[in-house]
Amino acid sequence: MRIYRLSLVALLLACSALGFAQGAVAGAQQHIGFDRNEYPGDTALAVLRKHFSFVGYWLTNPPGETTNSWRGKRATLAAKGFGFLVLANGKDDVDIVKAMKTSGKTAEIVGQRDAAAAVAAAQREHFPAGTIVFLDQEEGGRLLPEQADYLLGWTEMVARSAYKPGAYVSGQAVDDGPGKKITTAQDIRERVKTKHLHPVALWVYDDACPPSNGCKLQPPAMSASGTPDAVVWQFAQSPRRPEITGACAKTYDAAGNCVVPELPAIHLDLSVSRSADPSHGR
Repeated sequence: MRIYRLSLVALLLACSALGFAQGAVAGAQQHIGFDRNEYPGDTALAVLRKHFSFVGYWLTNPPGETTNSWRGKRATLAAKGFGFLVLANGKDDVDIVKAMKTSGKTAEIVGQRDAAAAVAAAQREHFPAGTIVFLDQEEGGRLLPEQADYLLGWTEMVARSAYKPGAYVSGQAVDDGPGKKITTAQDIRERVKTKHLHPVALWVYDDACPPSNGCKLQPPAMSASGTPDAVVWQFAQSPRRPEITGACAKTYDAAGNCVVPELPAIHLDLSVSRSADPSHGR
């Protein structure tokens, strides 16, 4: 077997030509990560680590799931060098109202109870103090009153623990009255400021092309997200939403999912951040 040795200059040029190395975006202080509801399996981690700096980590059952396959995998992922986006499932509006009726409690208290469960899960998974825990809030636009009470009850409860609050929310602008647009991220920022609440880190999703460039390992600049202070921007989802991703459809596979070539069966959502460990969960 022949052994070839590259000079340091040649190696750096090769990495630059690829556009990424171990999850870092060449020429920019940005890092790329992935998330998915189902744990990809231990055998896939070496390949995924070639491309990604951080990974979404569910503390609770992901949306629509009755189990959590991520549970107990923190040490395995950390040993591979992954940073973390720590995530807890939140209730949608219908379930918030249902929980209020069933328990006789306010939406704020329902949110506090879910936050306490997320904090307990973060402790069981041995995430360190100061880790940002993101609440999964997938319904976009201006929050309804009970949604706002639930979300801010959740974030304030987490802020009183050893952890810091965050929220995974829409960064896509939608109609908010005649001639007006709003994103869920903007709505939350306004509410937090008005009520003088604890800061909430934002992980925004907007896979519309543009500003997204689709399922690519060279992501768009964070500055294009439309949410200037976002900690993370999710710019590709699986499956893609056809109505807003037509311009980048060819970057997804034939079924409309985002994959890396070596693992075509593992469908991913892709995010970009200025940090290799956005939740500070190592």
